[in-house]
Amino acid sequence: MAGYKSIVTKRVNKIRGTPGAPVWQRNYWEHIIRDDDDLFRIREYIHNNPVQWETDVENSVDPA
Repeated sequence: MAGYKSIVTKRVNKIRGTPGAPVWQRNYWEHIIRDDDDLFRIREYIHNNPVQWETDVENSVDPA
């Protein structure tokens, strides 16, 4: 995965003309979906996540 992310980062930055700029979200982790139950759980998380943004201490976006 590290090799893939490195190659993608270099290509994205070449296209954008931003050498060395970060591309990937900090503290992001990869997960390989192994079965239907795993896929269902991840879809549920993605669907329900925005509902929790206002109470999420990690979400420090200032609307002002």
